[in-house]
Amino acid sequence: MSEYFFPRLTAVEALAPHRVRTRWSTGEVLEVDIGPILRRNPALAPILDHDVFAHAHLAEWGGAIEWFDAELGEDNVYAWAKEQAGEVSHAMFDEWMRRNALSLTTAAEALGISRRMVSYYRTAHKPIPRSIWLACLGWEATRPASGMLPRALPVPCGCATARS
Repeated sequence: MSEYFFPRLTAVEALAPHRVRTRWSTGEVLEVDIGPILRRNPALAPILDHDVFAHAHLAEWGGAIEWFDAELGEDNVYAWAKEQAGEVSHAMFDEWMRRNALSLTTAAEALGISRRMVSYYRTAHKPIPRSIWLACLGWEATRPASGMLPRALPVPCGCATARS
């Protein structure tokens, strides 16, 4: 986990089935369904047992939800919770940067924001506004030349062009 990750997990409560209520240092209380994650990873399958799942607790030194010998890191849990709540997670923003081979500087230039804000979004120091995420997707769809803003979305070959 990055040392720059801001939200810290402060409490966890197991809910049924395979949902946890998490409390964060930001004051947020988020529920997350971790069942799909547990089912995808055979090493985590024992946690699917209701008796085992009920023993979810905050890891001794913090930073994770723990069940005996298995744990889920707080940065992943935070991202899953945000995404399941219909919000943009720092993990989504980071993946957009990686997918497009963008540095902090080039991402800032692409979005027309400061390099510091890009860093804040990527490390979950600040919530990512929907408008920023839509700008990310729009930039990715248009791939504008450096310093140039597109006038329209690209139209796939064989389709009618958009009217002016």
